Amino acid sequence: MKEKTTPTQKALNLWAIILIIWSVYRSFLKMPEWFDELVAKPLVFVLPVFYYIVKIDKKPLLSSLLINLKPKKLVSDFLYSLVLAVMFLGAAALALYLRFKNISLPILPQGNQIFLIVILAIATGITEEILSRGFVLKKLYDESKNYFSSIFISSILFFILHIPILFANAKITGNLLLAFMATDMVLSIINGYLFLERKSLLPPILIHAFYNIMVSLLFL
Repeated sequence: MKEKTTPTQKALNLWAIILIIWSVYRSFLKMPEWFDELVAKPLVFVLPVFYYIVKIDKKPLLSSLLINLKPKKLVSDFLYSLVLAVMFLGAAALALYLRFKNISLPILPQGNQIFLIVILAIATGITEEILSRGFVLKKLYDESKNYFSSIFISSILFFILHIPILFANAKITGNLLLAFMATDMVLSIINGYLFLERKSLLPPILIHAFYNIMVSLLFL
């Protein structure tokens, strides 16, 4: 008798399809960053997830992704994420100072450049966190009820999802590539824990966006 496919297996099958489409896109199309973040990722990462939740799971979209739009919860999650982001920035600055005895600030963007950086960072945080935390991690945790295994597996998948992005970026090579790969794993583990602990997708989105802003400033 053929074994029934579990909801988690179905979700991972969808994730695999998304990975294949994204890898092909990154390999053969060299589009501007704004197109990747504002058009391609919503279409490839988010639209299939929304379809799956509504048509296959037949569940409410926002609650399934742990998106709570109540003002009190939004303010609480925002302040919580802001405190963590400042702590991460302080730790990074301290590490730079201890290693180089100096903290070199990036060149500050001018005009509309800062606006574009913030918009793209937020867009990236939303699309990648919806797929990696709101969908994949939640499916894994709903089945296993195990923080460690669900966060670890989803972080590995998050890392794999970024391989086409990292290797297609000509500015990221050598030791810098290894550093980004390690940072992606750490970011994913932290965001996975925040997502399950806070039962909200907003903190991972904000932390992810803040991280992307810092990375963008480094490459100005």
